[in-house]
Amino acid sequence: MLERKVLLTDCPDAKGLIATITNICYKHQLNILHNNEFVDFETKHFFMRTELEGIFNEQTFFEDLRLALPEKANVRLVGEEKKRIVILVTKEAHCLGDILMKNYYGALNVEIAAVIGNHDTLRSLVEKFGIPFFCISHHNLTRVEHDQLLAAKIDEFAPDYIVLAKYMRVLNPEFVQRYPNRVINIHHSFLPAFIGARPYQQAYERGVKIIGATAHFINNELDQGPIIMQNVINVDHTYSAEAMMKAGRDVEKTVLSKALDLALSDKIFVFQNKTIIL
Repeated sequence: MLERKVLLTDCPDAKGLIATITNICYKHQLNILHNNEFVDFETKHFFMRTELEGIFNEQTFFEDLRLALPEKANVRLVGEEKKRIVILVTKEAHCLGDILMKNYYGALNVEIAAVIGNHDTLRSLVEKFGIPFFCISHHNLTRVEHDQLLAAKIDEFAPDYIVLAKYMRVLNPEFVQRYPNRVINIHHSFLPAFIGARPYQQAYERGVKIIGATAHFINNELDQGPIIMQNVINVDHTYSAEAMMKAGRDVEKTVLSKALDLALSDKIFVFQNKTIIL
């Protein structure tokens, strides 16, 4: 039976890599539906994303690839199965609501396994879509204790990605290390500007002429993780900080859903704290 899969390859650059990989695909009678590649000339590193169709013998396919590619090559083959996500929220509904609606109408190829909040505010919204909601309150707990409870609940669902849809808490290093390059956050400014809290107030005080949003993977440096997607809109001196915030919500939800779609489509390579999108 024919299957469709995506081959993801990154390795030190060398001559003939594209020909090497495509010839191995041909040897295994795999049809190439689409192919993108990129070389980072500063680091001399090669990236390639190849959409394939055929009958896969993964063991021999990988053996041939590893014999032909440079040492330290990273090779993955992923199928078309829906990925699972867990969404973390606090009180704001716009990013969560956008993902729920897009998933409901089939615009995102994803299974939302659960939504977890540190407040109960968004329970009714989530349950209208038939998705389980769990409230894990942070009150009377240390940050580490709360994050341990959070991680235990997340692990029940074995998600491919965790989405911070305006989850307004900083996660501790142990939590971050548990899910490397699997936690996607939306930050309400165009990073690296206005890191941290109250970015719209910071933007207002600086009299900026554009505001934006940034979706990124989290790491243990606040708002410094690999950037996946960004966008901006124009503002002017007539905007108050509150007006900037309202305008920014539309950018935030769009940027987050686009970044999530890239992750679900296996189009993101993470390399040296930046992303390559193919």
